Amino acid sequence: MPYENQSPTDIKLHSKSRLLDITFDDGVSFSLSCEFLRVNSPSAEVRGHGPGQEVLQLNKELVNITAIEPVGMYAVKLVFDDGHDSGLYSWQYLYELGEGQDEKWQDYLQRLSQAGHQRKAD
Repeated sequence: MPYENQSPTDIKLHSKSRLLDITFDDGVSFSLSCEFLRVNSPSAEVRGHGPGQEVLQLNKELVNITAIEPVGMYAVKLVFDDGHDSGLYSWQYLYELGEGQDEKWQDYLQRLSQAGHQRKAD
């Protein structure tokens, strides 16, 4: 994987627009919404403890990040205003989220639809 050894050079939270901008040392930048990061949290609360145990996250349209806490030299812990703070976002995972953002977002919207849930307008 080409992004295994990438590290961020800049991480900026835009609270008003609820976007996290992240730039990596290879020059690639991503703008990830707080909602996208929250519903794709790497925590067991979201992912479950194995395949097929994922928990669909609902009503996260207005969620925001209240803190970004460094974890060693490999990750950050994102603290969300809905109380969620148990996911460690490694640099590799953040890069993967950025690269697969469109596909992962469409998958999320499809799962919401299949569950009969409609996202609220901003």
